[in-house]
Amino acid sequence: MELAYYSDYAVRLVNSEEPARGKDTLTSVEAVRDLFGGNSSAARRATEADVTRFRSVRGRLRAVFEAADGGDETLAVDLLNSLLLEFPVSPQISGHDFRDDDGRPLWHMHLADHPSNATAGYAAIAAMGLAFHLTEYGVDRLGLCEAPPCRNAYLDTSTNRSRRYCSDRCATRANVAAYRARKRLEADRSQSTGLAADSAQRTTANSER
Repeated sequence: MELAYYSDYAVRLVNSEEPARGKDTLTSVEAVRDLFGGNSSAARRATEADVTRFRSVRGRLRAVFEAADGGDETLAVDLLNSLLLEFPVSPQISGHDFRDDDGRPLWHMHLADHPSNATAGYAAIAAMGLAFHLTEYGVDRLGLCEAPPCRNAYLDTSTNRSRRYCSDRCATRANVAAYRARKRLEADRSQSTGLAADSAQRTTANSER
């Protein structure tokens, strides 16, 4: 399993809530289990108590993205380090589920968590995955969608660090909004120019009488 996969844990959890829209899908133990994706064995550990604990971790992870998005690199790192200290993992070499053409294991790094509950396990993987992404690509690769009112978290993997939106849908919506705003501005300017021209003509006509 690639380490980049683990950073998606953080994004999935943060985006389970859209504060500006008043939406929160993290309302049940089933929703908690869904966040684990294909990790069914870890998901089975989840209980109703994890709903509240997951929400707490979610807020702390969002704070990391907010600090990064706001350009406060030191704060983003400090917040992430506090999560890493509280929810540690043990990196291990693994070869399960991945085989080459000769049937030999394709060795890769795996993050083994030793949780006391489902939240601790998820938080450990999410924080470590985010840490790998941050140190590999930079703090400025952690962003929040610029298409209001979205503000979903995303990880910028573009070659030129140009990503600004969490999805193609938000990018399209923002571009359409910008286009309409430009058209309105052009129309207002045209109207103002027309009114100014009319006023100038009336002034000239009055002065010639």
